[in-house]
Amino acid sequence: MKKGILLVNLGSPDSPTPKDVKKYLGEFLMDERVIDVPLWARTLLVKGIILNTRPKQSAAAYQKIWWDNGSPLIVLSEQLQEKVQEKVDYPVALAMRYGSMTIQKGLQKLVDKGVEEVLLIPLYPQFAMATTETILVLSEEIRQAHFPSLKIDSLPAFYNKKEYIKVLSESIKGHLEGKNYEHLLFSYHGVPERHIRKSDITNGHCKIDGSCCETASKAHEFCYRHQCKEVTRLVAEYLGLEDNTYSTSFQSRLGFDPWLQPYTDRTIERLGKNGIKDMAIVTPAFVSDCLETLEEIAMEGEEIFHEVGGKDFTTVPCLNTDENWVALLANWINDWSKTPVKG
Repeated sequence: MKKGILLVNLGSPDSPTPKDVKKYLGEFLMDERVIDVPLWARTLLVKGIILNTRPKQSAAAYQKIWWDNGSPLIVLSEQLQEKVQEKVDYPVALAMRYGSMTIQKGLQKLVDKGVEEVLLIPLYPQFAMATTETILVLSEEIRQAHFPSLKIDSLPAFYNKKEYIKVLSESIKGHLEGKNYEHLLFSYHGVPERHIRKSDITNGHCKIDGSCCETASKAHEFCYRHQCKEVTRLVAEYLGLEDNTYSTSFQSRLGFDPWLQPYTDRTIERLGKNGIKDMAIVTPAFVSDCLETLEEIAMEGEEIFHEVGGKDFTTVPCLNTDENWVALLANWINDWSKTPVKG
């Protein structure tokens, strides 16, 4: 059977206009794995409140980071696809979970090339309901409805893969070479605490306290909080970072429910108030730079830091099209191609 690859990232509005941003946010926030409340409540919140207030604000944020050739996330993902395609012998397509570059279109491109077995690669190092799970669920629904004979396998979360940690660590090291930063902050996209508990396959391990993420458990296979903290630990170990010179935080919270803490904006503020003058920040929940890294961190984060007395604020880019990252993806693809798809 002919094999093919589908890279899947989050998505982006078609343009940084309030109209297109509203359309995109509507699809994104109405996903039951993003805002996981009953449909009536989600509809009231999203269509009754958020979509009447947020699109204009979000559009202004997108306009700050939009490139001449389009959304940074889309452009970088397309460049990644092209570079991976150069290194493998199988058709490589690209899709987004939300927006016009749909998973169905991506699968159709592969099927049109005669592909019968697909390796689906969610471009997220860690597993989360609102990222990997929603991609896998929708992909299966699309397969059953439109491509019933297609076989799909997926790349598991790779947050703790030794080769990934090496690539990520070397990228961080390279971008911080010559920088005399005092503190390195690992900022991950936040999720509501209830998402962690819902993903707990043991129905009891994930207490979101000071020990559950450090205590071995089967729950860690699907625990986003553990997987983020583990990336920080493994990278710090690889780079030989000293205690108290790095920490973990979570960004991009929405609404009033408890989200994973500590919050990135408050952590940046605290570091500055505590006398840190030079800090660096890396965002390992993303492999491609996007609104959350280019605007929320590199712009808003730096502004917060300067307001409280901070001096130098260094943002480490995502892996994007890093040569070692491209080579690693190609290696994973080639390894998969040698084994049968599970179906």
